[in-house]
Amino acid sequence: MNEMYTDAWVKAVVLDKLFKRGCWGGRYTPLDSLVRWLGRRVRRNGGRVRRAIKQLVNDGYLILHKRGKAISLNPAKSREVAEFIESTLS
Repeated sequence: MNEMYTDAWVKAVVLDKLFKRGCWGGRYTPLDSLVRWLGRRVRRNGGRVRRAIKQLVNDGYLILHKRGKAISLNPAKSREVAEFIESTLS
C-alpha cells in the first residue's frame, strides 16, 4: 500500500476491520494484533495506527478493555460507526 492515505482512511479501516469481525461491546480484539495487521498495510507505520486508535477512543467510537490491551466498537455509536466507514471508504 501507499503512505498517501489520510488519517481518516486509517481510522475508517480500523473501524471496518472491527465491524467485519463483529467486535462490539464485550467482544474485543487485541490491540497489538490490529496494529501489526494494519501497520503492514500503511507502510509499516504502527505509530500512525496507534494515534488513530487513540483519537477514536477519545471520540467515543472505541472502548478499551484489559487495561488498554484490547479494543472493541462502542455499541452506543453503531449508526455513527457505519456512516463513518461508508462515507470514508466509498
